[in-house]
Amino acid sequence: MDQTTRPEADFTIRAAEAAEHAVLAEITARAYLDDGLLDFGEDDPYLKTLRDVAARADGGEVLVAVGADGELIGGVTYAAGGSVWADVAGDGEAEFRMLAVASAGRGRGVGAALVRACVERARATEGCLRVRLSTRQSMAAAHRIYERLGFVRTPERDWTPYPELPPLLTYSLEI
Repeated sequence: MDQTTRPEADFTIRAAEAAEHAVLAEITARAYLDDGLLDFGEDDPYLKTLRDVAARADGGEVLVAVGADGELIGGVTYAAGGSVWADVAGDGEAEFRMLAVASAGRGRGVGAALVRACVERARATEGCLRVRLSTRQSMAAAHRIYERLGFVRTPERDWTPYPELPPLLTYSLEI
């Protein structure tokens, strides 16, 4: 098995194809909107970033979860430290962002599998020592995934992207 494909129980994790960007954009936007994760709803400026999968693929690596029926059920952006999509990862680190699972993929381990795929990519990167991430305080289900996979809180790295927003929490996994 190569690093671009990872079979799971009833889905596969692999690199996103350009033809899938629009579908993943909508999955990501719906996940954030439906879960109430955007402070300004449909008017939130971050929604444009969530939907711009092509830009994410240009500066990072976009992974998708594909069901046995070929339907996209989730995705995530993996970024090497210091790259355009890395908010909190520096040299010797990687991070993942914009983890989203469609309603059809929830409860099936899709989110955890996407996180594990990012960790595997980091482990395969020479000199990468840890994986970092930022998350909203309200993302309790995601926090449980991260903690179950061995990530620990790094409150000293918490940050605020915009003064009017609450701080983002950070986690790290030594690899």
